[in-house]
Amino acid sequence: MPIVKYPRATEPFWREWDGKAQKCGLRHTVYAVNGDQYTGEWLDNLKHGKGTQVWKRTGAIYSGDWKFGKRDGYGSYSIPDPVTKEYKKVYTGWWKNDRKCGYGATFYPGGERYEGEWSGGLRSGWGRMYYRDGSIYEGQWLVDQPGGQGMLQLPNENRYEGGWKDGKKHGPGKFFYLDKGQLFEGIWAADIPKCGILIDFGRDEAPAPTQYPIPKV
Repeated sequence: MPIVKYPRATEPFWREWDGKAQKCGLRHTVYAVNGDQYTGEWLDNLKHGKGTQVWKRTGAIYSGDWKFGKRDGYGSYSIPDPVTKEYKKVYTGWWKNDRKCGYGATFYPGGERYEGEWSGGLRSGWGRMYYRDGSIYEGQWLVDQPGGQGMLQLPNENRYEGGWKDGKKHGPGKFFYLDKGQLFEGIWAADIPKCGILIDFGRDEAPAPTQYPIPKV
């Protein structure tokens, strides 16, 4: 009987060429099809070690550690200012599996910044947030919001110390009204004080004390 020969399956040319151009070790700038460029170390055709990536579409730059093609280790991420074109640092710190993880600092538009721990790209653990209005939160974070125990200091020096949940005051806490010389200690739920005791606290040193002291019970 006749022998039928079937054509052998061939791989795409790009795969053959890529195999011949297997990248390993330190390389000069390598350009991707979409215009992105990378300068640094490689391992088995993956970014691995120290390197700098530039994204063409956004102009963003990452410079730091890589592991098997992903940002992993210590590095900084910057983007160009849309007006001045000067680069502004967005994040500097530790990464894992292409996401912020560990200790790092993020700089937000308008001058806000966060310094502290990250997990899976979200603020998680201990951290300090500087807000645009001058307020400062220092304490525990959970899923990118204040959660746990923390302190919020307002621009007028008044402050809250206590529990937080979903970014709001929740649970036992103390609110120091230093401008009036008073202290409220009680229980909060979703940012609203539910019950507690208000007493004078540092009234003699307060810049704007109430007209009369709180009578003692």
